Amino acid sequence: MNDTGTRPNTVPWPPLVYLVAVILSVVLEVFLPVPWIHGLLGDILFAAGWLVILGAIAMYVSAIHVMRRAQTTIMPTQAADHLVMDGAFAITRNPIYLAMALLMIGIGLVSGIVWFLLFAVLAAFVTQKLAVEREEKHLEARFGKRYRDYAKRVRRWI
Repeated sequence: MNDTGTRPNTVPWPPLVYLVAVILSVVLEVFLPVPWIHGLLGDILFAAGWLVILGAIAMYVSAIHVMRRAQTTIMPTQAADHLVMDGAFAITRNPIYLAMALLMIGIGLVSGIVWFLLFAVLAAFVTQKLAVEREEKHLEARFGKRYRDYAKRVRRWI
């Protein structure tokens, strides 16, 4: 049984979900490659991919920094000690998970592997169902009205 007031999850779903998504993307590219866009548009997508990757890394690092500064856990299987609402968390309630999805999208754009784009979206959906919704219940149980007010101001993803 999962006590949402004590800990949101018993399994660290997000890193596992994204790891599986990356593996599936690579395996499918090997056995079922999908053609990619070439020429000027392909070059633009390649450059955009690097911007997305850099943005994802910046978001991830910022979120980790803010959580450490607030002295709360970054582990999705441990109870939150403090409600973090600044830094990247002022833009999205799930900057680490969003960064993971954006990193996959960026890799897809840079590598030309369409599967990364598809599985980034699927991984985000699965992460929401397995982790985000449980974490939101946990945060509401721990922080009550403060969390509900924060959730009204800041979007879940983007």
